[in-house]
Amino acid sequence: MKRSEFALAVEEEFGPGYGDVVVNDLVLVELGNRTAREALAAGLAPRDVWSALCAATDVPEERRHGVGRPQPGERPGG
Repeated sequence: MKRSEFALAVEEEFGPGYGDVVVNDLVLVELGNRTAREALAAGLAPRDVWSALCAATDVPEERRHGVGRPQPGERPGG
């Protein structure tokens, strides 16, 4: 997952306003008591940050692969 894909997934899952709040204000214990923004700035992989964010906010498992992206193991377009 690229940072741009992370940003899109956050916006699609939480909306632009609440997405900013979640990324900037929610402290994620799983990421060393950092916010998603702090974790990304520290060099953590966007996929790991997205996973921790999903876990902390109870995003359903079927949406954790990233909004607008194929399910793991699924080929694009089919």
